[in-house]
Amino acid sequence: MTRQRSTRRGAWRALRTIVLLGVGLAVVTVGGPVVYQRAMSAGLMYRVDNAPVRDVALVLGAGVEPSGRPSPYLAARLDLGLALLQAGKVRAILVSGDNGERFYNEPDAMRRYLVAKGAPADKVIADYAGFDTYASCMRADRIFGTTSVIVVTQTYHLARAVATCRALGLDAVGVGDDTVRALSVDTWRWGQLREVAAAVKMAGDLIGRRQPLLGPRETSLDAALGR
Repeated sequence: MTRQRSTRRGAWRALRTIVLLGVGLAVVTVGGPVVYQRAMSAGLMYRVDNAPVRDVALVLGAGVEPSGRPSPYLAARLDLGLALLQAGKVRAILVSGDNGERFYNEPDAMRRYLVAKGAPADKVIADYAGFDTYASCMRADRIFGTTSVIVVTQTYHLARAVATCRALGLDAVGVGDDTVRALSVDTWRWGQLREVAAAVKMAGDLIGRRQPLLGPRETSLDAALGR
């Protein structure tokens, strides 16, 4: 009996050790990227009125309705991008989104919206392969030739967006929207929860230096900036 008890205690200790190691690994895997993105973006998130001047507002894509109109979340981002342009904080807007399906086109919807709101057409440039935050940041540099950006998205996404761009070598700051929070608290909370998994993906992308869809150098943003 004594030997059996000793064996059981040993088995429970081993199981407890395994569980604790698993929990510790999970904390590091999830918590590490979250801490990293907060550290990388600390002091670099602003409002329109106090944002520092950069060359380009990099407006990240979000959903587009079947009618082709930007979703409320995307429209709020675009309104901020336009406000930055009108305030002289940037000289051009780069709208970067998903155009991976025949009948779904975020960048064109974004560009139409901005031009209809009064943005000069030659100051709004579309990136048709901004399939995620990492791709949008890398393409801003590699394809469109800018490293001076104000990243525009919702506030819960902003730390990751700024951290990703800066880790890829961009001189990036951020301006975030939280006006859409009032539309649906549940949707907003889901976005916040999604950021935990997205932070882990960001870490994997940065560590592995994932290569998104790139392609030839674009000069349309150079023209918009007059260079």
